[in-house]
Amino acid sequence: MIGLLKKLTSLQGPSGFEQEVSYFLKDYLKDKVDEVEIDPIGNVITKKKGTSPGPSILLTAHMDEVGFIVKKIEANGLLRFEKLGGNDDRNLVAQPVKVLGEEGHINGVIGTLSAHFAKFDDAQKVRKHSQLYIDVGASSSQDVLEMGIEIGTPVTWGSELQILGSSEKPKIRAKSLDDRAGCAVILQVLEEIGQDFAGELICLFTVQEEVGLRGAKTASEHIDADVAIAIDTTAVSDTFEQTMDQTLSLGNGTGIKVMDASLIVPKTMKKLLVQLAKEQDIPYQLEVFTGIGTDGGAVTYANKGIPTGVLSIPSRYTHSSIELIDLGDLIATKDIVKAFVKSVDEQSRFPF
Repeated sequence: MIGLLKKLTSLQGPSGFEQEVSYFLKDYLKDKVDEVEIDPIGNVITKKKGTSPGPSILLTAHMDEVGFIVKKIEANGLLRFEKLGGNDDRNLVAQPVKVLGEEGHINGVIGTLSAHFAKFDDAQKVRKHSQLYIDVGASSSQDVLEMGIEIGTPVTWGSELQILGSSEKPKIRAKSLDDRAGCAVILQVLEEIGQDFAGELICLFTVQEEVGLRGAKTASEHIDADVAIAIDTTAVSDTFEQTMDQTLSLGNGTGIKVMDASLIVPKTMKKLLVQLAKEQDIPYQLEVFTGIGTDGGAVTYANKGIPTGVLSIPSRYTHSSIELIDLGDLIATKDIVKAFVKSVDEQSRFPF
């Protein structure tokens, strides 16, 4: 799964500009499913039949990542920008970025005050993104235009995947693990499960989750599913900051969601996922976190209502260039999804 994650996180797909990821997923999946399509907004939707009758199971994860968009090109070649999704101003300065120009990807950096000038500044001040700028090495606005950069050009983080920690308990550090890690889980489940399941497996890789669950809202209204599992990352609270309450930790297993800002998971779905985790000896932790929302919130309201469970891959430093997850948690998430799909048969019901 690390190789798959390395490829997925190397792709550039900020909210609203996910084409690179959409086309990769369609090509990757074309020989692994019965049907695959990209809908008009950019969601990738696949269908695969099992070997026996049963319900339609929807698995979903979002492919977009938080990023930026060029707002203004200054006369000296520096770029002003707006946010795409929930970036934190504290994490922006001195970070490498990639500007997705028409002629290719251009390396850049979000500028910051040199340390030698710090005595003239307020050390406690966090500069708002509107005060910051991206430096792509240009000397003029004309240089910028010749690079293929214009107003509206998207920007992503410029970091690459690295492995941290021991080989026995590796951690994965990369941009866009939220939610390429969830995409990797679904791809791995498809790889391992073959056709050894009942009913139909529908996989939905959504766009624009980070700006309001827009892809999931659009697609799920047209998907006829009996039950759904959404896979996303979630912020852990196991470090030393004063706000941390130690409710979720890296390395303690997948998060089985109880509630977030977008949904309250149906009791029957939560209990079923917990039961499967216990039966399969898969590590898990229960998640109550109102600081986030997921595509599960959009899916659960679709049509007449789709019973939806959510599995969360624990993550440190979310919505930054150095998101960090534990490989064991990733595998635990994959194992519960796989166990869920294999547990469903023609008699399965998902009552309120």
